[in-house]
Amino acid sequence: MMMKSEIGDQVSYDVIGCAMRVHATLGPGFMEKIYQRSLAIEMNLKYLNYIQERNIEIFYGKTQIGMRRVDFFVEGRILVEIKSVSKLDDLHITQTMNYCEAAKLPIGLLINFGSKSLEYRRIYNINHPENRKS
Repeated sequence: MMMKSEIGDQVSYDVIGCAMRVHATLGPGFMEKIYQRSLAIEMNLKYLNYIQERNIEIFYGKTQIGMRRVDFFVEGRILVEIKSVSKLDDLHITQTMNYCEAAKLPIGLLINFGSKSLEYRRIYNINHPENRKS
């Protein structure tokens, strides 16, 4: 039986594989929406369960102050944020970290289709109980 972290690792591995196939097929240069639609097709072929463009609530203390839309929630465990920029920067990483924390998920994937080679980062929510141990 796989532990939760192993399941998350396998799902993130599967999503990254799907993203690699999309990038190999399309290459860089398209808008995020094109990559999002293509990644959805690849995840369907891999039988991954996901919710596309799900809103997450943002709170300041106990007061909801806004909403943000995340590209994918995969298998109820991993948030996927897509970019199509020449290079990922700290702002993209921080944004994904904040989204993971707001969604109360242990891990997020930040995937950039805009560079010559696919870029991806696993982003861990350090405040999630699963990640506090490590």
